[in-house]
Amino acid sequence: MKSQTKYIFVTGGVASSLGKGIIASSLAKLLQARGYSVTIQKLDPYINVDPGTLNPYEHGECYVTEDGAETDLDLGHYERFLGRPTSQANNVTTGRIYQSVINKERRGEFLGKTVQVIPHITDEIKRRIQYLGAKHKYDVVITEIGGTVGDIESLPYIESVRQLRYELGFGNTLVVHLTLIPYMRASGELKTKPTQHSVKQLQENGLQPDILVLRSEMPLTEEVKRKVALFCNVEPDAVVASLDVPTIYEVPLMMLDQKLDIVSLRKLGLDTERPIDLEKWRDFVDRVKHPDNGTVRIALVGKYTELPDAYKSICEAFVHAGATNHVKVSLQYVNSEKITPENVAATLGDMSGILVAPGFGHRGLEGKITAVRYARENGVPFLGICLGMQCSVIEYARNVLGLAEANSTETGATPDPVIDLMEEQKGITEKGGTMRLGAYPCRLQEGSHAYAAYGKADISERHRHRYEFNNKYKDALAAAGMIATGINPDTNLVEVVEVEGHPWFVGVQYHPEYKSTVIHPHPLFVGFVAAAIDYRDNKQK
Repeated sequence: MKSQTKYIFVTGGVASSLGKGIIASSLAKLLQARGYSVTIQKLDPYINVDPGTLNPYEHGECYVTEDGAETDLDLGHYERFLGRPTSQANNVTTGRIYQSVINKERRGEFLGKTVQVIPHITDEIKRRIQYLGAKHKYDVVITEIGGTVGDIESLPYIESVRQLRYELGFGNTLVVHLTLIPYMRASGELKTKPTQHSVKQLQENGLQPDILVLRSEMPLTEEVKRKVALFCNVEPDAVVASLDVPTIYEVPLMMLDQKLDIVSLRKLGLDTERPIDLEKWRDFVDRVKHPDNGTVRIALVGKYTELPDAYKSICEAFVHAGATNHVKVSLQYVNSEKITPENVAATLGDMSGILVAPGFGHRGLEGKITAVRYARENGVPFLGICLGMQCSVIEYARNVLGLAEANSTETGATPDPVIDLMEEQKGITEKGGTMRLGAYPCRLQEGSHAYAAYGKADISERHRHRYEFNNKYKDALAAAGMIATGINPDTNLVEVVEVEGHPWFVGVQYHPEYKSTVIHPHPLFVGFVAAAIDYRDNKQK
């Protein structure tokens, strides 16, 4: 069986968090820049059906696709690098695999058969891997396998790749293995033994890597590369170093210098002579590394601030917006649980912008509301995302409308539920059942900050939330100066609120950070950073 679509598998060894997602995205970017159509998918070994119910401390942020799939944060990297939307099909978990197979068994599709990991689970994994390439929309499908080689959870995925290599043909598949070369400071040596053991483990599972990417904090000598190539049965030009760089967006250029794309194309039998176009990318990286408009300090107020990965898409959206404005955005992570009316001025006083982050539950809510009030009363540029927008509504209702007990019903009973579940959501108990997920339309009001940022009235943005702006309070809030400047034309739900007379105060019910990419930075973040620069410059006068 020959396949028009070529498949690249990215595995990891020695340690987790080495950056498989960045390597997969970088290789995909290089192939795309040569004119190949590429997509990336992530196979996650955990048994959750999706990361939607995981604590961000466990797994970083939950990324949401256009079609409303709650997925791994690596899909955010894929979209930011490639500038192409992903979907449910780009993220597969062990939970989803087993759920699918068990459902088939219950329907009687395996009558008379004992359902086993091999062939039933591995067949389902292979079907999911090939799903994106089945319609031949893509020249190359890159599949990142989560976890580390040797993990029990990853074994069915490794076995599925082993089978696929034989079924599709070795010229149609490629295995890229990412490992760690630790530096021993005491002896001043780079050690290759962990990589040798990792490759040996992969070989024991029936897979021979074609390309090795060696993660290291120190430059690798040619001798180290030759040693790894010799002991791991890999050609010397297929051993690539991945060193620490100032920005992840420099990694594709580092991989280009070492011809990772050329070696991959050659091994897949694809044309290596196609010209490459990375001018916009190089220009972006140059602006990230050399901002000529100084630094602007922006506070990110949230409750998962100890783990920046919990707000990964927001952090990257600021990198994109900063480069567009030729400025370095210095994000200051502020734990909302520690903000009080007494310390808010000291905590946020030297910030040029305040972003109140999304989240669920009541923990840290009052601190977020206090931060909103500080931004509103002191004319500091403000962006509230999802729960951040809801906090701005609660704050305004309490302190401007005088509804002292205004709150969201997410925190419990309140006489003034300015944020509430929609009627049709009440009574649904299953987690995720009440969620509004994926892309929804919004119509912006001309003359608003949001309209000025987007430059158009009709937009579409991604959502991930359960509670909504309560339209019963819309007119009263508007009369007091908080205007709903973005409305869903289909449901009349409020999507954007702004405060009249404030230099830049925007709260959005959706998640703009999900759609920010290197080539197309999100206009709201670009506008917010520009407002923060103005605030900084005016303050310095």
